[in-house]
Order: sequence, then structure tokens, then C-alpha cells
Amino acid sequence: MIYSFPSQIMANFDTVLKFWGPVEADYDAYGGLVLSRLFTEHPDTLKLFPKFAGIARSDLAGNTAVSAHGATVLKKLGELLRAKGDHAAILKPMANSHANKHKIPINNFKLIAEVIGKVMGEKAGLDAGGQEALRNVMAVVIADMEANYKELGFTG
Repeated sequence: MIYSFPSQIMANFDTVLKFWGPVEADYDAYGGLVLSRLFTEHPDTLKLFPKFAGIARSDLAGNTAVSAHGATVLKKLGELLRAKGDHAAILKPMANSHANKHKIPINNFKLIAEVIGKVMGEKAGLDAGGQEALRNVMAVVIADMEANYKELGFTG
């Protein structure tokens, strides 16, 4: 499905993509930063990642498995950004796995989106306008994810 977004929303995708280069150049480093920051700022989110349960909190930031999973998250976000709203084919399987297999409540996407904005602001030069653009893009993506969740009957 191709969405008909106002030009301002489309401009938000372009704005965020302008700052995406550093993230794309080092997905592992950014991924590790994002997830370790998520776990620090929102400790309850760590429970959603059982494979990290045995890792001491102090070791999360430098753990290769955490960085690799964070890289996976950011690569998927990169795909969503480049799709510029035409993301149904990307989002549907992701919603299915996150609802049915991983049981990730929708609010957690909002939390990680905030953390991604902070990390990109600090490390990739994402300025205030870029952070606003990212919030707008993520609002669209998360709303579509939530619609998929509802279709699947997942209310988490």
C-alpha cells in the first residue's frame, strides 16, 4: 500500500535520512549505544530481551550480542526510512513477529524511538529540527505498527 502523505511528512523522511550516514556507517556501534541507553533509561525493557538476561548491566554497553541486535534494529529502521511511508511490506512481518513471537508492547517502540533520537543527536549531529522530523516519522511508523497489532489481535 502506498500512503499519500502530506509533503511535510515526506520532508521529515528526507531530513532524517540526511543524518543517517553515520548510523549506516557503523550500525554495530550505534546499535550498542541505542540498546544500552534504552536499558539504562528504561530498565524494564531489558525483560523483553531474554537473550540478554545473563549479561551484567555494567557489561551491556560493550556486549557484542547487544550491539548486533541494536544493529538489526537500526538496519530495519533504515529500510523504513528509505521506504518513505511505503512501508507496509516491511512493517507487516515485523509487526507479526513482534506481536506474536516477541510480545513487544507498542509503547516500547515509542521508548526506543526517543532513545534513537537522543543518540543521533549526540553522535550523528541530528539537530532539533532533525529530532522533530524523527519524532514525526516514528509517529507514522508506530501508528502503522499499532494498526497491524490490532489486526493481529495483539493489545500489548
